[in-house]
Order: sequence, then structure tokens, then C-alpha cells
Amino acid sequence: MTQLQMKKTRLKGNSTRKKGRSKLHPAEALKRKKNGLEVIEDIPNYISNGWESIPDTERDRLKYVGVFYRRQTPGAFMMRLRMSSGFSNSDQFRTIASISEAYGIGFVDLTTRQQVQLRGFAIESVQNIWNQLEEVGLDSLQTGYDNIRGVTGCPVAGLTPNELFDASSVAKKFTDIIAGNKEFTDIPRKFNVGITGCLDNCTHASSQDIALVPAIKEDVSLKRKGFNVLIGGKMGSGGYTLAQALDVFVKPEDAAELCTEITKIFRDHGPRTVRNKSRMAFLIADWGIEKFRKELEARFPKPLMTAGKDMRSKNKTDHTGIFSQRQKNLNYVGLVVPVGRISVPQLNEVARVADEYGTGDIRLTQGQNLVIPNVPDGKIGDLTAEPLLKILRYDPSEVMRGMVSCTGIDYCHFSLIETKERAMEAIRHLEAKLGNTKPLTVNWSGCPNGCGNHAAADIGLLGKKTKIDGVITDAVDVFVKGDAGPNSKVATKLLENVPCDDLPQVLEGLVSYLSTK
Repeated sequence: MTQLQMKKTRLKGNSTRKKGRSKLHPAEALKRKKNGLEVIEDIPNYISNGWESIPDTERDRLKYVGVFYRRQTPGAFMMRLRMSSGFSNSDQFRTIASISEAYGIGFVDLTTRQQVQLRGFAIESVQNIWNQLEEVGLDSLQTGYDNIRGVTGCPVAGLTPNELFDASSVAKKFTDIIAGNKEFTDIPRKFNVGITGCLDNCTHASSQDIALVPAIKEDVSLKRKGFNVLIGGKMGSGGYTLAQALDVFVKPEDAAELCTEITKIFRDHGPRTVRNKSRMAFLIADWGIEKFRKELEARFPKPLMTAGKDMRSKNKTDHTGIFSQRQKNLNYVGLVVPVGRISVPQLNEVARVADEYGTGDIRLTQGQNLVIPNVPDGKIGDLTAEPLLKILRYDPSEVMRGMVSCTGIDYCHFSLIETKERAMEAIRHLEAKLGNTKPLTVNWSGCPNGCGNHAAADIGLLGKKTKIDGVITDAVDVFVKGDAGPNSKVATKLLENVPCDDLPQVLEGLVSYLSTK
């Protein structure tokens, strides 16, 4: 019995909603027909009869178990793996490499939600892939469609001295509550949660439906460490909306349960009529923060405390480089994976160096990069001399370090342009023309869904099609000075309809200008 099959035996609740009289959106009709997780029962039939036996209406339901039909590559599927706070290890990386080599296309993508996407496998391979993932503690449950996506957090939680406390256990507890639980498979739209105790703003708090950020609540007799709660942030569905403070402080031991109740409010009251207006932000816009807080107060079994002091600093880090850990004589080493795409040989090499120089632990970041923890002082020199670190660098140029890209049109049918190769072209051009610059983030999103977090970057690029001299051309709108930290700000659109072929030169001037500010 696979891990997914075992979870199936303990699925809880029944999320089927009563049918209303109004016309249902097809996405809502799909959810009401049967629970999304029940697609597990259909997988053996699809494996036996091939991908063409999957009804068009059922392809979206496969996303409930993390299997994605791709229009660009019919018969070649994608699978997204869930990793709470981006925590992984060498055994998992070797297994992912083995799966990609045997069933996929020789590389995988790291995402801005600290997950891994396998690509190019046939539906006939799904059960074998799940069996191998189960052996190393991985699964793909509920990583797509209208589900709580991978819970993000600080990738160096428990390691960095710049944290109020290690919040990774809270993220894991909430993940355990939602995964395989039918109570959370009938929410109006996708739902993003970030939970962090890091003081250096390495997570995108302001773009999350729920963000828990480090705070201290001072009472007469003591100071409590915990979280302030932000709600209603998003990137897609009309653009970047900043999460709002709920004026709630929660202790770590109560935080997962609080997130659970907030999610249930969205499930029970979130808008469902118009697909692109069904995110949590639209419920907040309709209700207002005070009404939402009162509803939470009525549901949560403990009195809600007002917000504490936000402890996040004004600085931010991506954890790239060599840093001393809180553990004596140990270091973590952050490596850049260019535009988040990593090959099978590189996966195996990362696993090897994690074992040889560390303790086998590997962490993924929201910048599509990775971290090797627990490297003793005496091994740092040998590690930095490894050939792998000439490709996945701990000391990259700032334009390489700050470049983030969504999947792009090759493998995502929402994307309007190719992004990853365009991003690499821009990196090579900027490195050649400018050398090193001051730190800058340059984020690519191939469509308005904003998976590349373009609206929260120093320079954000939003893909589109435009007509130039009568010819349909790949282009971008250019945004500047966005932020998702404590001083969050939606990026301002600076340029429109910039042809992608001209973009390296345009970015050259823009990076030079921003670097002097």
C-alpha cells in the first residue's frame, strides 16, 4: 500500500456542499460531483488505459493528488511534491533524481513555494513514482487546484541565529492537519500560508492568504514569543494585494489551530461565483478586518490576544552564501540554482555534498535555491572547492543571485511567454555588461497569476503578447520597487509592451539606474 493509499484510508470529513439554485462555475461543479481526493480511486484505471482515457472534465481533479496534465506536452505530466518549509534531505534528492531519470526528462524545477516539480512522466508511471516517494517520506497530496498549497517558512529555521524562534514545527503541524483531510478540499480557491520566526524577511509574508510573522507580546509580568497574524494577501486574481494585519497575536502552540479556523472561515464564507474573484482577499474586501476577526473570535476556543510587537528587521536576506549557525562551529551554505532548474546529475551531487560535508539535510528557499546545513568550520574550504559549487554558486553575481523565474510557456499553459531561457539570457548579458551590481531581485512571471512574484521584486517582469508592426511578439510589462516584507509595497508599472528581444538592453539601463539609488 502506498503512502497516498494509506492516507486515503484515514481521510476525514465530507466536504460536499449543498447545491444551490444559481448556475455553478465548472470548478465548483467539479468539487460538488465528488471530493477531489477520491480521484485516487480512478488512478488504476488511467494507468491501465492510458492518459487519453482521462475525461477532459477529470483532468483538473488529478491536481488534488499533485498530478498535472500539461496541454503543451499531452501525455507527459507534471507532479508537484509537498515539502513543509522547504525541508528535504539527501535521500529525497537521490530519489527525485532517480525518478526524473527513469520516468521524466532529466531535470526538475524548484518553485517559489519551496517545492519540487517533476516533469515529463507518463500516467502509467504514477504509482511507481508514488511508491518511491513514500519510501523517503514524500508525497504530492493537494499541491494543486483549490487546496492549501505547500506551507512556506524560513529555510534555515533552527539554524540561523537571526530568528525569534524555530517556527518549522508549526508549519509542519498545520501541514499534517490539512493533508489528506476532506475538511480542506472544498475551499473556494487556492490558499497560500507562510509561517516564519525568521527576523530577516526571507519569506513573502505580504502575499500570503495567511502569514504568521515573529512577534513579542508584552504583559505585565512576562514577554511571550509568538506570531502576529496577517491575512488576505495574494499575487494573482487581479494582481498583488497586500496582506492586512488581523490584530491578533498567537502563541506557537496555538498557531496551527488558529490557521485551521481561519481556513475554515474562508471555506464557509469565501466567494465562489467568479473564479478570479474567489481568493481570501475578496472576502476581506467584502467583510472588512473587524468582521473577520469577530468571526474568528467566535470559532477559536481561546480568547484572541491583540497583536504584539512585530520583530522583523528592516533588512532581508535570501540565505545565499556562507553563514554561521547558532550551533557552535557549524555553518549553512546557500547555493544559487539558476532560475530554479536543476539536472539529475546536479541533484545527485547536491545529495553527495550534503552527506559528505553536512548531515544530509537540504533546504529549499523561496528564491528557487537551496541550502546545505551543518557544515563544520574545518570543511568549508573543501566544500567551496567542489566543482558543483562552480555551477551552483555560493558567491554568484547579484543579478544571478536575485533572478527568479516561473515555469514559462514550455510547461505551463497559463504562461504567455518563455521565461527561464529569457531570464538566463538576461543574466548573461547583465553579467557581461555590468559585472557585479548592488543586490537586486528580478522576478519573471509568465502570466498574471504571478507565480514568479514579479509584483514584490525590485524589478518585476510580467509576460504578455503584443503586436509590433503587425506581428504578435513576446513582451513584458516592467514593474519596479515592490516588496513583501514589513514595509510591503506593490511594485509600480514603469514600462509596457517591452519586446523580450530588447529586454536585456532595457534591463541593463534599468539595473544601472536602480543600482545608484
